[in-house]
Amino acid sequence: VAEIYRALNSDPIDVAVLRRMAISEGGLLTDEIRCKVWPKLLSVNTDDLPPLPAGKELREDSKDYQQVLLDVRRSLRRFPPGMPDDQREVLQEELIDIILHVLKRNPQLHYYQGYHDIVVTFLLVVGDRLATALVEKLSTHHLRDFMDPTMDNTKHILNYLMPIIDQVNPEVHDFMQSAEVGTIFALSWLITWFGHVLSDFRHVVRLYDFFLACHPLMPIYFAAVIVLHREQEVLDCECDMASVHHLLSQIPQDLPYESLISKAGDLFVQFPPSELAKEAAQAAQAERTAASTFKDFELASVQQRPDTVLRQRFRERLRGEERTKSILTKPRTNRFVKLAVMGLTVALGAAALAVVKSALEWAPKFELQIFP
Repeated sequence: VAEIYRALNSDPIDVAVLRRMAISEGGLLTDEIRCKVWPKLLSVNTDDLPPLPAGKELREDSKDYQQVLLDVRRSLRRFPPGMPDDQREVLQEELIDIILHVLKRNPQLHYYQGYHDIVVTFLLVVGDRLATALVEKLSTHHLRDFMDPTMDNTKHILNYLMPIIDQVNPEVHDFMQSAEVGTIFALSWLITWFGHVLSDFRHVVRLYDFFLACHPLMPIYFAAVIVLHREQEVLDCECDMASVHHLLSQIPQDLPYESLISKAGDLFVQFPPSELAKEAAQAAQAERTAASTFKDFELASVQQRPDTVLRQRFRERLRGEERTKSILTKPRTNRFVKLAVMGLTVALGAAALAVVKSALEWAPKFELQIFP
């Protein structure tokens, strides 16, 4: 706590230290601290917050109002248990207004089911006015790919999942490929930053500390380490799409979050997105994602390099360990086999997207599993 406040009180504010604190064990610890640090991580000026949105006018003019209303009404479990109904109803109205306000100010953004799960987390932590500013910045940066008119960029980000798993554990990767499970099981994890699937709010905000301090693709790395953590469960499962999808879509609530956060950060440093892009999809598609333009956001924020913080942290961890004993470096398969797989990736990139698209067309079957 003392180190966080020293960073906040320094001139200029030491955002690199704040990022390190958000990543390190325990994260930012309290909502009071998050109210001070989250705006710094997103470069939001808290001295110039926009006025609160006018609810009635927003609702009359918004084409998304009815869908937002339905989603917010279904979000009862996202509020603290035992909260009085009248207090929850007030927060739900504020939640609707925040979403519609951001969409009105940014007509290039398109609402998606699950967006409200992210917004409600900010509302509960920082209140409606600050949440509006933070969500707007987040929506035009980290969440930008999810808010396109189509899901193409979201599918592309999901395509990073299997290459990450392959780098660490080829056996799990090959098993999942044989089962043809795809990556749809991780869709709700990714687009809600795990807010929809985790029942304990403490775990949700801990992950938000981590994601806000890092690159926009960090949630997909965290999704990968969850799968890797469940290695034995996966390998013991029947090798078919339905069985593996059912297993992976039921996310455990007792995950070792601090350990997984640490591993996700290390994997990002060892296997950065730039090295996985060819395996994830065609380069032309990768260049169109907001995640690939994150450099612009970094350059606009002096000393706010999340990747630098992660690399420094990773180097410090390695000093205390022998590199040869690192559990994250997998024994590589035959070099020629690997080259052949990489060569096929480009040819199969379009097919991979088509498979995901086909899976998404099963919406009537999967809707309740993705967003119950």
